[in-house]
Amino acid sequence: MFGGTFDPVHLGHLRSAVELHEALALDRVHMVPACLPPLRGRPQVSPQERLGLLKLGIGDTPGLVADGRELERDGPSYTVDTLASLRDEYGREARLIMALGHDAFLRLADWHEPQRLFELAHLVVIDRPDHEAPLSPALAELIAGREVDRPELLMRRAAGGLLRLALPTRMALSATAIRQRLAQGRSVRYLLPEAVERRIEAASLYRHS
Repeated sequence: MFGGTFDPVHLGHLRSAVELHEALALDRVHMVPACLPPLRGRPQVSPQERLGLLKLGIGDTPGLVADGRELERDGPSYTVDTLASLRDEYGREARLIMALGHDAFLRLADWHEPQRLFELAHLVVIDRPDHEAPLSPALAELIAGREVDRPELLMRRAAGGLLRLALPTRMALSATAIRQRLAQGRSVRYLLPEAVERRIEAASLYRHS
């Protein structure tokens, strides 16, 4: 599971998903747009539109799935509920992984039922080239004894581990900066997949700051 607001999905999101798929030898990567992210502001466009942009961005890329299950639930988009749904779908023995960026990882102790996340899945933290910060005491306590240094060690169990992963292509793209460029009428060429850029242009999305 690779969740996010995807507001909008950009090449950094998609390249990370592809490299996660390769580095961890995953069967598939579920890219899950949040409907109402609890710890972030409301996204600028509707959940359905963001899911549509994600589908356009993924296209026919092998191993990537645009998963709209959080759009089907009422209330905040709690990751623990999404992981529980995926665990029910794939069974108790499946190796289930939640991938998240380092900036989101630093706030993990503030998430809804953070301890239960590890009961349902492994966590893989994608290092970001532009984001370094010390761990809070609460986060350090949450992950104590869980960290491994190789994917094969993570895969020995169905859930419960933590792996930090530096992906080969470390693209420091920001959806916030992309939205600002769109609001100002500036070029986003080579930041978004062409199909996503065309849809945003045709529907005049993100044009108002």
